[in-house]
Amino acid sequence: MALRVLLSTTLLSSLLSLVLFSAVAAVISGRRGRRTAVGFFHPYTNDGGGGERVLWCFVRAMQEENPDLDRAVFTVDDASPQSLAARALDRFGVKLLRPPQLGYGFSRVLQHSSMYNNDAPIAISWLSWSVGSCAHLAMVNSSWTRSLIDCLWKIPPLTKRVYPPCDTSSLQMLPLGKPVKSPVIISVGQFCPEKAHSLQLEAFAHAVGILDQDMPRPKLQFMGSCRNKQDEERLWKLKERCRELNLDNFVEFHRDASYRDLVQLLCGAVSGLHSMIDEHFGISVVEYMASAVIPIGPKMDIALNEGGRKTGFLASNKEEYTEAILKVITMAEAERLAIAAVVRKCTQRFSEQKFFKDFKAAVQPILAPKSSS
Repeated sequence: MALRVLLSTTLLSSLLSLVLFSAVAAVISGRRGRRTAVGFFHPYTNDGGGGERVLWCFVRAMQEENPDLDRAVFTVDDASPQSLAARALDRFGVKLLRPPQLGYGFSRVLQHSSMYNNDAPIAISWLSWSVGSCAHLAMVNSSWTRSLIDCLWKIPPLTKRVYPPCDTSSLQMLPLGKPVKSPVIISVGQFCPEKAHSLQLEAFAHAVGILDQDMPRPKLQFMGSCRNKQDEERLWKLKERCRELNLDNFVEFHRDASYRDLVQLLCGAVSGLHSMIDEHFGISVVEYMASAVIPIGPKMDIALNEGGRKTGFLASNKEEYTEAILKVITMAEAERLAIAAVVRKCTQRFSEQKFFKDFKAAVQPILAPKSSS
């Protein structure tokens, strides 16, 4: 079986730290008569991040577009195809047509090289440039990512922007109205350093401290996953800091929760925090907006003004986050509902249906059988 198409949902370079789920298609010629296979290079399939959800949506899209095509997911994780398919459904609401085949070799070489070889980052960076510059197709997830890939790989005509898939249809069914007696602010994201959860907690504490006594006390709900012991320690320190700030009654932590739990939390939230700077794309922000949850965070491709109307609040430091939190929880209900309605409307361009349409349009030319001359 000839591996003719390689779709990579993770860049083989230092871009891995940014969790860029750019999809790279490189067509490799095989001998006539061999079958065509598609390989998805995604070293970590159990980190709970947005990139993992995109992986399973890629796999499902390929299953729908080419049912007879062989597919394999290359990973370093020890898991069965059945357990990964079950995880895709439970954690992300993505139902695969059948469990994927798994491959390991190259992924584990990279894993061990990174652990024991100081030159690994240089080698992987060179490999990323080599693979990318030879690609027949590169799919990027945002304008920010596209500018980066254009600079690194220099193949603008072959680079297509395909926004990641977000389950906006079901989230848009959630009510616009939210509980106002105790406003809930949510933060969704892995407990990794770049997500800056500490900044969110400090800003929330400051907002609670200066809020008028006659105003209802807000709650902050953290929801995310831990990839390793470092993330677990970071979560523990976050909880310790919460106790130091006397916020035990106002802050909740939800670790490794299911997609169903996420929907329930979004249903009750009025605002969502996001504090990663220069993120390529934030699926959690789209989930906020589809759920009529007003986003607060750095300037992003996602939260743009819609027809001159506000779709969120920009913030980059503790003071700005504090100010934005206070604005959301003290604004009149009619004003909040008006913003929430505009916010929800903006997410149509990030729907799963739009993703599948754009993805299939991008890969169809390189997967379509070539006519014999």
